[in-house]
Formats: sequence, C-alpha cells, structure tokens
Amino acid sequence: MKYRALGRTGLNVSEIGHGLWGMGDWSGSNDRESLDALHASFDRGCTFYDSAWSYGKGKSDELLGQLAAAIRPRRLVAAGKIPPKISDRRVSSSDRLSDVYPLDHVLKYAEDSLRKAALERFDLMQLHVWDDAWARDPLFETLVSELKARGLCDGFGISLARGQPDNGLEAVRTGLVDTVQVVYNLFDQAAEDHLFPLCAARGVGVIARVPLDEGSLGGNMTIETRFPPEDWRSTYFKPGNLRQTLARVAELRRVIPVDETLPGIALRFILHNPAVSTVIVGMRRSGHIEKNLGMSDKPPLDDSLMSALRKHRWDRSFVS
Repeated sequence: MKYRALGRTGLNVSEIGHGLWGMGDWSGSNDRESLDALHASFDRGCTFYDSAWSYGKGKSDELLGQLAAAIRPRRLVAAGKIPPKISDRRVSSSDRLSDVYPLDHVLKYAEDSLRKAALERFDLMQLHVWDDAWARDPLFETLVSELKARGLCDGFGISLARGQPDNGLEAVRTGLVDTVQVVYNLFDQAAEDHLFPLCAARGVGVIARVPLDEGSLGGNMTIETRFPPEDWRSTYFKPGNLRQTLARVAELRRVIPVDETLPGIALRFILHNPAVSTVIVGMRRSGHIEKNLGMSDKPPLDDSLMSALRKHRWDRSFVS
C-alpha cells in the first residue's frame, strides 16, 4: 500500500480508503462480516475510513469505533459526515445555510457520531451535502471554527453532489476547507477541469468516491440487473440509464488490456491523478479487500492507455 498526504491536514493516508456506506445503510449487510472486512483492510495497509451518521443512523460510526478500539495503540484516520437538517429532499442554493446546517444541529450530530464511535474526536468531519451559495455566509466560518474549537474534529471537509464538481470552488477559496469529497471515476472526469487544479494550488485534499460508478465499472452488471426498491441504485440504474451505461462499459472494455480487469483499471485510473489523496471503495466482505487494495501496489498506467481511457469521459444526463 502506498500513502499520500491528505492535503494540508498533516495526515498521510492510504491511497485506497474504506467506505462504510454499505455497512450501515444497505439491505443484507451483516455486522460480523462488516467488521471482518474492516479488520482485513487495516491489516492490508488501509488507514482511511469514511463514515457518516446517515449510514444507518450511526451504525457505520459504531463499526468504525469498534475497529479503532480493537487496533489500539495503532491508529486509523477516521472521517465522519454530518447530515443536513433538511433530509426529505435535495438541497439547493435557494436553501439558507442556517436552515440546512444550523449550529446546534451540526454540533449535536458531531457529538452523536463521536458517542457512537466512542472516539475522542474525528480526524476529519465533513458536511454531507453542500451548495457553494453558502461559502460566504458568516455561519460557515462559525461552523468550522466551533467544530475545531470544541475538539470534535481536527480537519474539516465538504462532500459534493454527483455531477457538481464546480459546486465547491468557492468553499475551497475561503480557506476553511481541508478536504473535498467528489465523484470521480472513468466516466465522471469533470472534477479534473477546475476542482482538482484549485485544490492542488490551495493544499486541499481530494477524496474520490464512487470509483466504480455504483457497480457498472465492476463489470458484472447486465441488462437484466435489478435492485431492490429500497436500494437507491434501483433509481440510479433505471432501464434507460442502464442500457446507456452498459453500452459505455462495452466500449470501454475494448481498451482494457487482456491481462487486466475492468475494476482494477478503474481504480488505477483514479490513482494516476496526483491531485487525489485517497479513493474510497465500498468493501463489505473480506474477499473484496485484496483485489481492491492491491491496486495500490501496481505500477502507474502508461500514457497510451491513459489517453485511451480519457476518451471515455461521460458528461451525462440520466434518462428514465
């Protein structure tokens, strides 16, 4: 496993991190299986763990805390997320920061997450949703300063919505943000345009998420693939989008070397970008660990393959 600086936080983190979404907010998840996977990834060299209160109302925080307790005195880098107070719809620039993230709400959920995880503080606390219209609101600076002053976290970050990598540029320019979490993968390459150069210039860490496009870049989906109604991918992969996606995957496969796998190349494509501090992968089972974390040990992709992969950028609009 290789390690990279997490922006200006002073932390070095594993190139491949462990995302806990599927452990707390996923039908069929099993706590024992989840803990085994967490231990397996740590033993393999993973140090960055990304959790959120909304992943099962603190369930993922609790699992993360159990791992942290079991490995002491060794330590991991714990990242949490605070949910918006408005949770019944997607927030937008028409919503005020004071309505989405009032100070008492932010402090309460940071404290609740710490209590669930039995941690003294998070290495990184993030706002789970963000709109750049809030960047110059005085409350924003208050939220960040209070979280840090009260010892609830050391670093602060924001998480950007899918398809909106430029919706964090003003937040980065304020100097208040230590990290930005953004969707970045073989299809979703738009973060390279403006966000990555700005983060690199300002010393802001980049956490890349959804590296396998919710599963399509895992290479196992077919036109018959269906998800349970409670699984949000049933909405993401509606029939129209599923057909488009599978056609794109088929085109992409043509440039994958015969001795490589599609998910392996997908992860290495992300790691090729020096602006990325870590890429978080959902790994609910121990069997996922070696094949994913092992991509950090591979050499960089050659220029000709990278050039071919970049042509598969997809600035998409979803169809029903």
